[in-house]
Amino acid sequence: MISCFNPQSKLKKQIYISDLMEAKGSAYTQDGTVDLRGRPVLASKTGKWRACAFLVGYEAFERMAFYGVASNLVNYLTTQLHQDTISSVRDVNNWSGSVWITPILGAYIADTYIGRFWTFTVSLLVYVMGMVLLTAVVSLKSLKPSCTDGFCNKATASQISFFYLSLYIIAIGAGGTKPTISTFGADQFDDFNPHEKELKVSFFNWWMFSSFLGALLATLGLVYIQDNLGWGLGYGIPTVALLLSVFIFYLGTPMYRHKVRKSKSPATDLIRVPIAAFKNRKLQLPNNPSELHEFELQHYTSSGKRQVQHTPIFRFLDKAAIIKDASSDVSRPPCTVTQVEGAKLVLGMILIWVVTLVPNTIWAQINTLFVKQGTTLDRSLSPTFQIPAASLGSFVTLSMLLSVPMYDRYFVPFMRRRTGNSRGITLLQRLGIGFVIQVIATAAAYVVEVRRMHVIRENHVVGAKEIVPMSIFWLLPQYVLLGIADVFNAIGLLEFFYDQSPEDMQSLGTTFFTSGVGVGNFMNSFLVTMVDKVTRRDGGKSWIGNNLNESHLDYYYGFLLVISTLNLVAFLWASSKYIYKKEVTEAKEVVYHHQTEGKVVIDRSPLGLQV
Repeated sequence: MISCFNPQSKLKKQIYISDLMEAKGSAYTQDGTVDLRGRPVLASKTGKWRACAFLVGYEAFERMAFYGVASNLVNYLTTQLHQDTISSVRDVNNWSGSVWITPILGAYIADTYIGRFWTFTVSLLVYVMGMVLLTAVVSLKSLKPSCTDGFCNKATASQISFFYLSLYIIAIGAGGTKPTISTFGADQFDDFNPHEKELKVSFFNWWMFSSFLGALLATLGLVYIQDNLGWGLGYGIPTVALLLSVFIFYLGTPMYRHKVRKSKSPATDLIRVPIAAFKNRKLQLPNNPSELHEFELQHYTSSGKRQVQHTPIFRFLDKAAIIKDASSDVSRPPCTVTQVEGAKLVLGMILIWVVTLVPNTIWAQINTLFVKQGTTLDRSLSPTFQIPAASLGSFVTLSMLLSVPMYDRYFVPFMRRRTGNSRGITLLQRLGIGFVIQVIATAAAYVVEVRRMHVIRENHVVGAKEIVPMSIFWLLPQYVLLGIADVFNAIGLLEFFYDQSPEDMQSLGTTFFTSGVGVGNFMNSFLVTMVDKVTRRDGGKSWIGNNLNESHLDYYYGFLLVISTLNLVAFLWASSKYIYKKEVTEAKEVVYHHQTEGKVVIDRSPLGLQV
């Protein structure tokens, strides 16, 4: 039988309490973090931005490596492996989807078995191996298609196999690095220290800023090198950048804080709670939630955990915490309210996750159809220089880099004075603003494509390689708007899923963000494939054909505009139903958000977890 509580040995508990009391009476961190050898760490010499500086440096160079591959991959597939437009878009989306989906496994391993640091270390070795192999594949003549007098042969089965093998090795490596590195960075701030808790509010903003900086270097410099100086050099540089990021990360090892796992298998509560609730389905819930099974606050304080308050949503799960009569089996105690609330949090996050899939599908256009669209336009900056189509993605990054400091330094303080919220606005309000801007960006992409089709008709452009007499900079609005939107929704999503996750599942929590991006890529792959099949039916022309000058990309963008608008309505409904996590860290100290007549009200305590 499954039990929701496994008591620790009395001796281990006493030792832990003794260590905790010693830490509180000294200069140790208050959240129980340790060094790599498991020893308590001094707050003054570890963590905070001192440690995060190394992590932020790693992130900038790693993102440079990743986007050095991802941002121009669709062009490599069409120009070097000679794939058609639909196949190349589908393959890029499938690979990108895998990169963002595999973190689910990596996060589970980190939270359940070996922790964030060692999961990251092993995965990083796999990541580096994939990048080295990819560089070899695009550099060695025997591993890439041969060309004679301007005519290039199609890639052989073995050449294609080696190329995709290297890509998916990278995806496996990223599966362990993506969910662990950002949460490991957030671990460097002690939630029980008011000063460090305040510093943590800005962490995810500046974390993503470093990520954007790496992406900018890739889209501005590496894409040009790939298109003009060779793919071997274009992939070799990001491989060296990744190796440099490894060195930077491990340089900061003495300063890192490591969180101790407080549960043997934290994810098992997600299974135990609904099973226990189902078994108790015929029992009557008490009218007062205080009659449900819960430990005293002292139990959580002594074990270094946080108690979670009862919430009135998903009431059917409360049956897992019903206290049965004295004749029931005492060896199988009911689940606690805190365990039940952990399962409720995950259900609530799933609800929000579902309405992020369409926005992630829109984001997938940046490295696929936006790039192919740009190749049809006039890219000349001078008689001798053409901007690579994929480099326009740098404007997404530039708009992010400009917007993040403005958001953090001006918008947040301004809104904080008006709302009393330490973040300025709630996490879901931040997401909503981002989704609205993204709908506007999709509308801009549709309008520009309608304009491009008008110019094509006026100038009788028909050939697949004919350049439309229209500047590529017409695409700027959609890139810039998506960059600004990402400051709200991408950073907001990462922070939301980390913040709202059950305490022992924050690596798994951040995979809600990564898996949403992954599923969004898979959805785009599915959509372009189905749209192509449906529009080709009965001899019709595909909306997304090999020759974009004869296709109807405007219809496809119009379709995306409709579904993104409908999704915005669904998000507003889902966010109105969501209830934020409520945690108790000391007697009568509760930290939570709630809505009252449209105004955000915040109850905070000096030692509460900031939400």
